[in-house]
Amino acid sequence: MFIAIIGLRFSGKSTVENYLATKDFTSVHLHDKDVEAALLLDHVTQHWRSNFVTTDLDSDRLVNYFIRRPFFMLISIDAPILQRYHRFSLLRRASPQVKLKIVNSFDSITELYHHLDSLDITNTNRLRPQWDTYFMTLADLASQRSNCMKRRVGAILVRENRIVSTGYNGTPRGVKNCNDGRGCGHCNRTSATNGTECLCLHAEENALLEAGRDRVGANATMYCNTCPCLKCTIKIIQSGVKRVVYNLSYKVDDASARLFQEAGVDIFRHVPPPES
Repeated sequence: MFIAIIGLRFSGKSTVENYLATKDFTSVHLHDKDVEAALLLDHVTQHWRSNFVTTDLDSDRLVNYFIRRPFFMLISIDAPILQRYHRFSLLRRASPQVKLKIVNSFDSITELYHHLDSLDITNTNRLRPQWDTYFMTLADLASQRSNCMKRRVGAILVRENRIVSTGYNGTPRGVKNCNDGRGCGHCNRTSATNGTECLCLHAEENALLEAGRDRVGANATMYCNTCPCLKCTIKIIQSGVKRVVYNLSYKVDDASARLFQEAGVDIFRHVPPPES
């Protein structure tokens, strides 16, 4: 007997296949379906007294190879959509190595292909991040240390692809943190604290202070997950940084860009490949 199991994903095809394996069925699979279907047909025909099972006949064309054989049986399996989604969710949680999630809700192949083009699937950045992607990821990680109530920002100061210093926004050393409610009144602004000056150091400032001008050196790059404000732009220029890479926009992007351009500092917005 040769049984082929068909059905939607997460409906239980592999589970039924495993069950049949306990009943002395041998699982067979097609690695190159166009080439191996005919070879498989010859094999199961020659050994028709043996038991085989597959989940690889996923088209009418492949099924038609075998349907006329008297020892062939086609089984269809389905499951409620919510149950299939639950199984998919379990698999997704168990597969942190997945780098790209594609949801196919398109009505035509053309629309799907257009979406796949927009995802830039073949971007080698997905396999081994380029330097900008690498340092921007570290800037995002640094931002998670921030306890500012307004915005979490991280910065990485780099020279010759080596990290000089890191920084994130928050109150000065020894001062109560923003999220304590007693640190920066500006970040915890209420009607009673309007006009209060912000006490927080920005991520870029912390990175520059940590490095000092001597360690900044020549041709350094500042990576920041948010575009620097004007205050930080001035300090970045003054410290000798020659290139700024950011991801998220800020309300003074244009003003900062003009100042960087005038000072001869390159500014670049880094956009990583989309994840879904």
